[in-house]
Amino acid sequence: MYDDKNPFAKILRNELPVEKIYEDQFVLAFKDIAPVAPTHILVIPKKYVADYQEFIEQATEIEIVSYFKAITHIVDMLELDSYRLITNKGYKSGQSVFHFHTHIISGSHITNLI
Repeated sequence: MYDDKNPFAKILRNELPVEKIYEDQFVLAFKDIAPVAPTHILVIPKKYVADYQEFIEQATEIEIVSYFKAITHIVDMLELDSYRLITNKGYKSGQSVFHFHTHIISGSHITNLI
């Protein structure tokens, strides 16, 4: 069950500030407040879904395609030639904010990550 008090829901409602990188009608991307690498961007759908599985099950085809095209656009915009995409599903996987999101991570420290 989706909890609309999570930080990403608050960001979407402009209740918490972020440093936006990209935004369109379906997606918001912003800098992570606790980066693990020189480039660490969070990409979230504007649809209120807890994880990847809910996103795929509940989003429309255009929302899904737009989400993944936005990631590609952000990578191109930042001129990243090497990067990692991470999405966790569930507490045991390491998901700590239960609003579906993808981390774009790039830079010298990504080799230290699992």
